Amino acid sequence: MTCRELADFIVDYLAGQLPGEVKSAFEKHLSVCPNCVSYLATYKSTIELSRRAFEADEADASQQMPEELVRAILDARER
Repeated sequence: MTCRELADFIVDYLAGQLPGEVKSAFEKHLSVCPNCVSYLATYKSTIELSRRAFEADEADASQQMPEELVRAILDARER
């Protein structure tokens, strides 16, 4: 497996959806390529930081939204 191929499979790898042969090749490449190990770590960190950012945005939005607006939106959805 090449570095480019590893990048193509990274999403499926993290989701646990790679077929056995491909997963083995992926992990074998990681065992000999420090650049891809670093890339994978950075990719994982990016996902986690993005998740946290969206969680913080959602929490902030619910605290900043006027109660009247929340009620009006919920009332409109019920109709």
